[in-house]
Amino acid sequence: MSERVPGSFRDPAGFVFRRGGGIYRQVNDSFVDTYQACVDSGLYQELQELGLLVEHRVVDQQPADASLGSLVLMPTQIPFVSYPYEWCPGQLRAAAELTLEIQRRALEKGFVLRDASAFNVQFHQGRPIFIDTLSFTPWVEGEPWVAYNQFCRHFLAPLALARHRDSRLTTFSRIDLDGIPLDLAAALLPWKTRLSFGLGVHVHAHARSQRRHAGDANHQASAQKQPKVSLQAMLGLTDSLLSAIRKQEWNPPKTAWRDYYEARESYSDSGLAHKEAVVREVLRTTGASSLWDFGANTGRFSRIAGEVTGAEVVAFEMDVSAVELNWREAAEGATPSVLPLLLDLSNPSPSQGWAHSERASLEARGPADVGLALALIHHLAIGNNVPLRSVASWFARVAKKVVIEWVPKDDPLVQRLLATREDVFDDYSTSGFESAFDEYFTIQDRFPLEESARSIYVMQAR
Repeated sequence: MSERVPGSFRDPAGFVFRRGGGIYRQVNDSFVDTYQACVDSGLYQELQELGLLVEHRVVDQQPADASLGSLVLMPTQIPFVSYPYEWCPGQLRAAAELTLEIQRRALEKGFVLRDASAFNVQFHQGRPIFIDTLSFTPWVEGEPWVAYNQFCRHFLAPLALARHRDSRLTTFSRIDLDGIPLDLAAALLPWKTRLSFGLGVHVHAHARSQRRHAGDANHQASAQKQPKVSLQAMLGLTDSLLSAIRKQEWNPPKTAWRDYYEARESYSDSGLAHKEAVVREVLRTTGASSLWDFGANTGRFSRIAGEVTGAEVVAFEMDVSAVELNWREAAEGATPSVLPLLLDLSNPSPSQGWAHSERASLEARGPADVGLALALIHHLAIGNNVPLRSVASWFARVAKKVVIEWVPKDDPLVQRLLATREDVFDDYSTSGFESAFDEYFTIQDRFPLEESARSIYVMQAR
């Protein structure tokens, strides 16, 4: 039985569907000739060999909708689908550079990207990879790049705002799935960015042009009378955008979570070594093929989890500086099995877009085989006033097994949380924790940590 992926419905060229646990892409008859021309040009082979485009092959499968077409492709399966609002600035920048590299190589083969959405990029084994096989169309000499505006909204505008205003603005695509409107970006950016050639042209002047022609019924007709765009000009535009993107580098400032382990506030060296040994031993026996690390900081235990299990670990963290450092290490090839993502667990990514299903919630992308939650529960239960029973219920929905570090109320860091609020958390106790989780999990083991009152619990969802 086939199930169309809800987020793949806008493109008349084809769509993605699930069948038997696999992901496939149907190419509709209306696009088969274009697809074949792209194959014959050697573009697909070149991009795949360079690791820029997801590898795919024609398979002998029934189409999901035979009335639209019969050609079915099977791409390399991406273990976890992430979204731009879950990326740190470094990831968004890498995705932008990938998109422009693909655009340049497509132009050299006589093709062009007909859309430049950040949602066409995923991360796998420490690298960005383009996943939309049907985004290519022959370039008609003289025509401008139809996806130019989209590229600026999805990539350049949020990166510029991260660098010049606040890194949290890269998550704007959670509000507007089609990126940051250029007039808004221009209004938010400091005046000095008008003097930057890249931002001055591609954001500020671009936004002014949009405002000037808004509602102009003759705009399309007048645009057709403008001088034709040459291949050299198209390549020049690509190079100009790439230069602008590379200037938007963001350096993560010091934060409590970025420097958590270096601060040595929670563990002595020997205590941390014992915690690592316990986590290694516990994870070694799980047989996990998917593992989500909640509250991962810079990925210290995410890397241990990947090393021990061989799984691609998704490392969730709400502190953008910590995610950025984690990403840089993964991108350098040191830990390609770790996918760092930006996520506030008290407000995780929802289902959204058309019919509330175009982009899946975090929960809908699970459950993971194992959920790792080290030194996290007290932040949810006390820092965010989430009852322990609700915490347990949510974890049971996102992971089949959990490895949780319990931090009791007399722990110095819990006392720090309570220093600025009334202690109304009567059920925040070891017995209260075990009782709350026992409703949804079977507690399989408990390991007290040395030089600490903390413990590691291993639990199986009921």
